[in-house]
Amino acid sequence: MTSRFLVTERRAIVGLASLYASRMLGLFMVLPVLALYADHLDGATPLLIGMALGGYGLTQAILQIPFGLLSDRIGRKTVIGGGLVLFIIGSIVAASATSITGIIIGRCLQGSGAVAGAIMALLADQTREEIRTAAMATIGLSIGVAFAIAMVVGPLVANIGGLAGVFWFTAVLSTCGLLILWKLVPKAPQRMHQDVGIDRRQLRATLGQSDLLRLDFSIFALHLILTACFTALPFRLEALGFAPADHGWVYLPVMALAFLGMIPLVIVAEKYRKMKPIFVGAVAAMTLILLGFGELANNRVTLITLLWGFFVVFNLLEATLPSMISKLAPAGAKGTAMGVYSTSQFFGAFLGGTLGGALSQGFGVQSVFLGAAVVGAIWLAVVWKMPTPRHLSSEIIALDAQSMDRLDTLLERFASVTGVEDVMVVPEERVAYLKVDRQRLDVEALAGIAGNQWQRTDA
Repeated sequence: MTSRFLVTERRAIVGLASLYASRMLGLFMVLPVLALYADHLDGATPLLIGMALGGYGLTQAILQIPFGLLSDRIGRKTVIGGGLVLFIIGSIVAASATSITGIIIGRCLQGSGAVAGAIMALLADQTREEIRTAAMATIGLSIGVAFAIAMVVGPLVANIGGLAGVFWFTAVLSTCGLLILWKLVPKAPQRMHQDVGIDRRQLRATLGQSDLLRLDFSIFALHLILTACFTALPFRLEALGFAPADHGWVYLPVMALAFLGMIPLVIVAEKYRKMKPIFVGAVAAMTLILLGFGELANNRVTLITLLWGFFVVFNLLEATLPSMISKLAPAGAKGTAMGVYSTSQFFGAFLGGTLGGALSQGFGVQSVFLGAAVVGAIWLAVVWKMPTPRHLSSEIIALDAQSMDRLDTLLERFASVTGVEDVMVVPEERVAYLKVDRQRLDVEALAGIAGNQWQRTDA
């Protein structure tokens, strides 16, 4: 981090990114191992195993927005701490379970600790407007790193301690998260932020935007496909001679090479403004890869090649979809748009586990990939005709006392600046939210209005 971050901001960013990553690491670690290690449990069937795999998504989707609103009332750290306690209880319940029903209950309890929105709101409370985007990008990076680590560590821990060991490890990680919240994350005055969390006044307008709904469906479909595939992929690896103990070593080079394969595509999409063709091409590629899993993955080389392609596309979409949401959301409504987006993601995970388990139980492992390919084809049809996203960036400008005295003309003055496409002024926050086209932005004119209150962000 650069010198523009204050010491308290650094502590908050490092602490909350570590907390978020440890929580997501525990959730993701189950993905590559649950289907393989749960078949000995009382009452286990492929359908119920799939429900256990995606069960956290149901409670996560239902409770995420209410917990975010609750944090506005009773405090961020209180809600986050309570959510972590629920996560720990769920992990212990799952670790102690002797039946698949116990695992499902534990996973749903894990998901009930739905504190993602509260963590983001606390991060916003702890950071200045001009560095908030960079701070949130750090959280996003921590999630990606946690996913990659989980794919490797999950099978290794399961090999040593079984499925129970994975859940006990998760409980320990969450306990560390509580210590991080208590010791590392500093206290801060609680504030309201239009660009963070759900604003009920903006919810209806956000849900009425077809472009945003396409992206909500995209993250829904992406996590449905991911979770469904992991009801079947471990068995496909095992059938080709990879022992469960070795699955982590299969995922390690695949994930590393997939990350390298993703980077050039992200650069092309963002720097050269090829977001739509890269996005639509990735959805088409995902659909073809799923068909390949179902019809062609009958030897190790083909399976690992398809697995590499799968993770290249998954990581690419996971990285670019939030960027597209940020570009399309109206000024000051990014938090509301992201809240709906995240809820869609978790519903996708739940339905993916359930669908994958049902297909596997009724028609065999191959049908899971073919069913996921059908979802991919529907997804491709949904996004095929979407307009090319405009490459707009966000600017957040703190308003001084002088600016507050001329609110009646301030909105018009901001809107008149070349390159400013959308403006929202929120007097109670003493902040103006702008969407700008950086290639056209008249920086001097904007600085003349904002004065010393504006430092360009990287949004």
